[in-house]
Amino acid sequence: MFSPGVDAAILTVLAAAVVAGIAVLGLRLSRSHRDLGSEAERATYATLHTAALAAPHLRAGLTPAGAGKAGRYLRGLLGTEVLVLTGEDGVLAWDGATAPEPARQEQALQLARRTLATGRTQVFRGKQLSGAAFDAGGRLREAVFAPIRVRGKLVGTVGTYTGQVGAPLVRAATEVAGWVATQVELAELDSSRAQLMEAEVRALRAQISPHFIYNSLNAIASYILTDPVRARELVIEFADFTRYSFRRHGDFTTLAEELKSIDRYLLLERARFGDRLAVSLQIGPEVLSTVIPFLSLQPLVENAVRHGIEAKEGPGRISITARDDGAYALVTVEDDGVGMDPEHLRTVLAGQAAGDHVGLRNVDVRLRQVYGDEHGLVIDTAPGAGTLITLRIPKFQPENRVD
Repeated sequence: MFSPGVDAAILTVLAAAVVAGIAVLGLRLSRSHRDLGSEAERATYATLHTAALAAPHLRAGLTPAGAGKAGRYLRGLLGTEVLVLTGEDGVLAWDGATAPEPARQEQALQLARRTLATGRTQVFRGKQLSGAAFDAGGRLREAVFAPIRVRGKLVGTVGTYTGQVGAPLVRAATEVAGWVATQVELAELDSSRAQLMEAEVRALRAQISPHFIYNSLNAIASYILTDPVRARELVIEFADFTRYSFRRHGDFTTLAEELKSIDRYLLLERARFGDRLAVSLQIGPEVLSTVIPFLSLQPLVENAVRHGIEAKEGPGRISITARDDGAYALVTVEDDGVGMDPEHLRTVLAGQAAGDHVGLRNVDVRLRQVYGDEHGLVIDTAPGAGTLITLRIPKFQPENRVD
């Protein structure tokens, strides 16, 4: 038992401790609040975050599937009850408090057409809106539609229904429409890049076909009478190689598949060169699943054979390595052939020289397109000193798929 004086002292200490604890908690909350920045900074972050969530859904263009997923984020940016995305011919997405009934969609399409006819953001009020757009409570009395303009062409609209349209909402809808247009332009750029890569792959195939096919068939023909079993094996390897090289789908493959095709290619070339061509491979199994652009290694090996070893007197060696390098796969193709003049190589990679070694430029351009300029080919060479080509490929590429 404590005396009343002691009890009072204890209560005083406890009260002080509680007050101190609340003060500390308040300080922590205050610091946490300050760490998030000012109200304006938090609003800016929220806006950018919402835009970032919407962007991936528009990177395939202004499609119903993408617009439908992006719509709820765009409505959040505008802070309105209903958001409508239209294309040139119809409603692509409807997000909000009211159901996308046919009458409402038809009205939205009419407003979108009137907006596209003027090419400017339009505000619709009162009699300009039919009852089809109103919700059960009659709150959606006004609307604003902004045109989506892609490289000078009107391709759709961003529309929103609300109780009252003010100047801030008009400006916001116009800015959101401009942002959507930017995403559509980026989608078209991605499509153009994919088409360019496909064209470059076709160019590589055309480069492979006349020279390699002619030499391979000649090599196979030379074995038909002397070693028919060997000739039959070479025919099978040739068929497998051409099937891979001339496949019609997929911009990407795995390092394992590319190396398998290279092995067939070198088998056919060794049938032609005999003991003049020696090959060594050192491949780390942990990088075999790395995704690489289709036909990004085979042209380098063909370059080593055609422009390195074939032009050299006597035997030659080609060495291919692939090893783990942290977040990257490090791949090298080296030959001890005649080498190249570095200045001429520079002009080839810059696209200023035609003829030999164009496969090197093709691969270099595609690697830079896919991974950035820092991932182009690194080539060490000099006349009479052979050639060493190095590729540094990211191992983790969720956006690049093997079809």
